[in-house]
Amino acid sequence: MSGVSGVSGGRSGPAAIVVDRLTKRYGVHAAVDGISFDVRRGEVVGFLGPNGAGKSTTLKILAGFLGATSGRCLVDGHDVAVDPDAARRATGYMPEAVPLYGEMRVREYLRFRAELKGVARAKRTEHVGRAMELARVADVADTLIEHLSKGYKQRVGLADALVARPPLLILDEPTSGMDPNQIREVRALIKQLGEEHTVLLSTHILSEVEASCSRVVVIARGRLVGEGAPGELAGKVRRAPHLSAVLRGPKKAWRPIVDRLEGARLLSEKPDGDDRVRLELELAENDEEGAPLDHGALVEAFAEQLVGADVGVRELALASLSLEELFASLTQDSPSPSQAREPGPPGEVVPR
Repeated sequence: MSGVSGVSGGRSGPAAIVVDRLTKRYGVHAAVDGISFDVRRGEVVGFLGPNGAGKSTTLKILAGFLGATSGRCLVDGHDVAVDPDAARRATGYMPEAVPLYGEMRVREYLRFRAELKGVARAKRTEHVGRAMELARVADVADTLIEHLSKGYKQRVGLADALVARPPLLILDEPTSGMDPNQIREVRALIKQLGEEHTVLLSTHILSEVEASCSRVVVIARGRLVGEGAPGELAGKVRRAPHLSAVLRGPKKAWRPIVDRLEGARLLSEKPDGDDRVRLELELAENDEEGAPLDHGALVEAFAEQLVGADVGVRELALASLSLEELFASLTQDSPSPSQAREPGPPGEVVPR
């Protein structure tokens, strides 16, 4: 972490967002406990954590809608606590529960929001039109918001975040309530937005992170537990190498080969169609003499033996740590669902 210098630690380019030892307490409970990370310009970064980890609290502080107990946040070079207006002008914020005015029509609401955000009168029509097209709500531009589905309301919230064309976007669960087709569209949009915006994306859907983000920041129990590209984080989590195989043929043909495979242990065996089986094998890291085991050579020998025994090989691959497994490993000590709620003051409402 680069402190508050505005330069992304260990990565090239200036930082658009810097979070330095950020803490938010409610009484004796620390919803956010001294976390530090940064996001460089042009990055799309996934902000992950289980329920109650402190994600929404952190995003509200970055957006200027909640004060920190201690620590410092810079947004586009502006200290959120010292110059909140400048920080907000640089940020398009979409909260998880988007507060909208149901009695207004979509176009009317977005023009109103553009005016509040300081968009010049001469540019409002252009900005609103672009935001509606990007968020795919142009087809309901003249519909009352209260008549929209939850998924469309989320899209209106996304258009709101985009309407002033801010350099930074902070999106908290942007696809909540959307159907699968809408989710795919928003994923594609987030990738597109990353070409001209810096995006910090909070989501529970890990496939969204894999599809959209180049880097992830993981928090649990209010503390930072991991940061980096998914592959970098996977390298820091210890797990024995695994071999995944899909075979076709009778068990009596492939099972002896599996049993004889040096440095491998069968973990699971599941049907994979009418005549196929999916195997998961755990591989040793070292041979009997303690030397590193050549897993590539092991896989090659395994394939040769299977083919020699007339066993069909549909799939054979060294399995990497999935994002789901990585997430579980990093956050496994997080609170139970009954505890997983980010506390806040009674009746707290995100200001608009």
